[in-house]
Amino acid sequence: MINLNEVIKELKKAIVGKDQVLAKTLITILAGGHILLEDIPGVGKTTMALAFSQVLGMEYNRMQFTPDVLPSDITGYMVFDSATGEMRYRPGTAMCNLFLADELNRATSRTQSALLEVMEEGRVTVDGVTRQVPDPFCVIATQNPVGAKGTQLLPDSQLDRFMTRLSLGYPEHDDEVDMLNLKGRQSGRLQLTAMCTAEELRGMRRAVQMVYTKREILEYIVNLVTATRNHSAIIQGASPRGTIALMAVSKAVAFVQGRDYVVPEDVRSMFVEVMSHRLIWTPEAENGGYQEKVLNNILQTTKVNGVK
Repeated sequence: MINLNEVIKELKKAIVGKDQVLAKTLITILAGGHILLEDIPGVGKTTMALAFSQVLGMEYNRMQFTPDVLPSDITGYMVFDSATGEMRYRPGTAMCNLFLADELNRATSRTQSALLEVMEEGRVTVDGVTRQVPDPFCVIATQNPVGAKGTQLLPDSQLDRFMTRLSLGYPEHDDEVDMLNLKGRQSGRLQLTAMCTAEELRGMRRAVQMVYTKREILEYIVNLVTATRNHSAIIQGASPRGTIALMAVSKAVAFVQGRDYVVPEDVRSMFVEVMSHRLIWTPEAENGGYQEKVLNNILQTTKVNGVK
């Protein structure tokens, strides 16, 4: 089993002072989900994705999304091979274990939609032929804050396919000083130690799926999601995909804690990160701080029966 503390210790050689975000990213990857990093440029989103690929032994590709990026750049395309006289498939950037979609909300809607099949089904279709992406597969997409120059809103259908939404934010004063000290000692590209292989990561993902979740916990998960559908500040609550995502993340939390069963605290620990981007809020509730208060209130008022 992967040692969470050892992985975080290795990742901290690249990212300083963001232990909670690193832990939640690892949990999402173990749960088999995709991550949306929403933040201003320059806080370390790309560095974090590269660090995870090295530490988890994942083949890594990065694409900088701009308005001229085409769907075929992601999925791949067919080219004529003059040596054989046949059409040959040239893989797109999504053919890897960890795909960093950098500044996704700068791309056109058509290009953004090319990610949907890859994220949901783990495969691409080119000229009628379907090809599986490598296993394990994870998308870490970054987006600049809405309203930044050259950005556009991601469609709800695409947001819903991200298991969690996370944010690095500005570093604390001492952490930023440590970051400068760390960068001053580094020469060239940082090389981190792999804590597992891609095959071992596949095995851990299978182990996460086998974590036991008793019926009372499943009912608690459904009750939490149902509460998002009935709150006066929320126009549209989370879909059943959100319910499944919350269960998967809860299992991964239990797994990294060394348990083979889920407890209520596992569900509560990442409820906000799983739910916040899936909801459509009333205009009065558009403030992010208020939204978090609403979700925390749902956690406080929703009880779990038969489980301590």
